[in-house]
Amino acid sequence: MAKVTFNNKKAVFFQSLKADVDKYFTDNKIRKTGNWHLYTKTIVLIPLAVSAYAFLLLGNYPPVTGILLSLFLGAVLSTIGFNIMHDACHGSYSQRKWVNDLLALTLNALGGNAFIWKQKHNVIHHTYTNVDGVDDDIAKSPVIRQCTTQEWKPAHRLQHIYLWAVYALSSFLWIFVMDISKYATKRIYKTELQKMDKKEHIIFWLSKILYIVFYIAIPVYMLGWGAWAVGFLCMHVALGLSLSVVFQLAHVVEETTFEFAADDHTQLENEWAIHQVKTTANFAQGSKSVSWLVGGLNFQVEHHLFPRISHVHYPALSKIVARNCRDYGIQYNSIPTMGQAIRSHYRFMRFLGRKPEVAS
Repeated sequence: MAKVTFNNKKAVFFQSLKADVDKYFTDNKIRKTGNWHLYTKTIVLIPLAVSAYAFLLLGNYPPVTGILLSLFLGAVLSTIGFNIMHDACHGSYSQRKWVNDLLALTLNALGGNAFIWKQKHNVIHHTYTNVDGVDDDIAKSPVIRQCTTQEWKPAHRLQHIYLWAVYALSSFLWIFVMDISKYATKRIYKTELQKMDKKEHIIFWLSKILYIVFYIAIPVYMLGWGAWAVGFLCMHVALGLSLSVVFQLAHVVEETTFEFAADDHTQLENEWAIHQVKTTANFAQGSKSVSWLVGGLNFQVEHHLFPRISHVHYPALSKIVARNCRDYGIQYNSIPTMGQAIRSHYRFMRFLGRKPEVAS
């Protein structure tokens, strides 16, 4: 892994911002972790997913109903990932570590692995956001080119078209290919995977086996191969598209910036916090329904600055962050609607698909 450092010697922006945020919580006498808004989501979403799954196993419904319900199940699973798993893996769901650890395993119930994801997301992505050569989230080349420093391939001319199919398959590939690859190679892109103890090895394989049992073996036994295959595909299309699109809108849009890390030491221009603001974008901040469904991940700027604060506080914190950005002359990226953010992502991916001009 390339050594990347930030210019943190005069990190006055984050010092000022953190003081204002801490004052907000102190003055309002509230905790930085989740509250009843988050707990209500948990009470609603997990039983909803279990109910949809159980109903699908009954098989007493028309094929169209089965397809729609499978799509619905995939969408609900993604909301569990956005709202419950994400906060828990960041340690912001509860003040109690055991609660965070337990609910982080909802990611394993979705087919992933919390141990690997925490290092990939919490450590690598949140530290080196949009740094080509380090951030695994933008390391999808040669399939998709996500920044100008990545090598261009002729197929990229069409990436703005085929990327939606890639996103639709992303959760399936994540569960059955990428997780296994990271586990086997003990690497997350160019970073060595932290050593897994015996318990984590057991959790990894037990989770994968249970996923096969509950998402493949039982449905095939109850419904047959054909019905299972259609439902399983529909579930993953909804799950993969939801997860991919929301996370792409946060970083791979026209409004954000990228950095490149060479194999040797790379010194970035800004302090860590300014880097986070420049490489991240909010979207649809005024939509309560979008915020509820995506677990506040439409407030990605706030999340990247304060990942250990629950997403239920981000709407209030956004005013503080925006004010501090204005005071320090830092552009605060906020796209008004989700539709506009999707179009920005589409245009940017189409731009990156063009063959780069060779400098004369």
